[in-house]
Amino acid sequence: MTEHNHLAGQAGGRVILLLVAVVGILAVSAAALGHWLTSPVGGGAGEQVKVEIPAAASSRQIATILHNSGLIRHPLVFQQYTRWAGMDSSLKAGTYQLTPALSVQQIAGRIAAGAPDLKVFTVPEGYTVSQVAELLDEAGFVDREAFLTAVAETDHPYAVSKPELEGYRRLEGYLFPDTYHVGSKITGQELVQLMLDRFSQEMDQLDYRNKAAALGLTVHEAVTVAAMVEREARVPDERPLIAGVIYNRLRLGMPLQIDATVQYALGEHRAVIYYRDLEVDSPYNTYRISGLPPGPIASPGSASLRAAVEPAASDYLYYVARPDGSHAFSRTLSEHNANKRKYLQ
Repeated sequence: MTEHNHLAGQAGGRVILLLVAVVGILAVSAAALGHWLTSPVGGGAGEQVKVEIPAAASSRQIATILHNSGLIRHPLVFQQYTRWAGMDSSLKAGTYQLTPALSVQQIAGRIAAGAPDLKVFTVPEGYTVSQVAELLDEAGFVDREAFLTAVAETDHPYAVSKPELEGYRRLEGYLFPDTYHVGSKITGQELVQLMLDRFSQEMDQLDYRNKAAALGLTVHEAVTVAAMVEREARVPDERPLIAGVIYNRLRLGMPLQIDATVQYALGEHRAVIYYRDLEVDSPYNTYRISGLPPGPIASPGSASLRAAVEPAASDYLYYVARPDGSHAFSRTLSEHNANKRKYLQ
């Protein structure tokens, strides 16, 4: 063997030894991980520990709480397990009675299933802040006025303050409509923050800031459009078309003339909008103002949020509702008037 080959052989041997060492370490780590997952901290015994999982807590925060309570050996093991098991987004707030006799798997399973005091509520898409407050009051979660106070005292990075507008709600449109699992002792402030955190998650998933910016919009403006789409659309496939009509009219400087904004200005839903209603003096009345209203008129769901930043390309400027809830779209005023005569008899 030449000196070169001899040196190469030594290097190759070192690599093999290193690989053997790495495999050994991984085997030990895997064994330790398996032990930590299945072997309880307290063996087969241990007194119950009361654990409070706050609303909107991440898997990392929950793991820290469990570790500090002496229920798991290492927070990272709990985090990795819940991620691997697809539980990290299913962990629920509430009050739990847990013991060191439970394994990581068992503890994670209980928190994913929900605490005995778990309560569930659903915020429908298109609800206003007032409607959410009434829903939570009627369900026994929190007093209506206490919730509205929490809304008024809480902020969100994308929300825009307009103190000059009387009655303006900064968080209108930002309380994300979804099904929530919470503990029975949750406060109004925690409920508001929970829904805002869910909204932020949706923004991240949709890459909303960048998509809005590509249209020349702020997030607040895009959410304002999404809220109008939410209240106007009844057929899912029409959401991007309605968003497209809104942008077409904005580009031409046409008033949006969206009935849902008039209903919001009136403070109530009306099955029929009369001509006298169109005269309501409000910055939300898109029959009287140019451009967008000051902010969202309701909480848009994921589909409407997406439609606002991914509008359908068309040259439609008008639409009218058919009796079945779908819309007839048109390009000219004469076509629109013909559709009104056809469908609004």
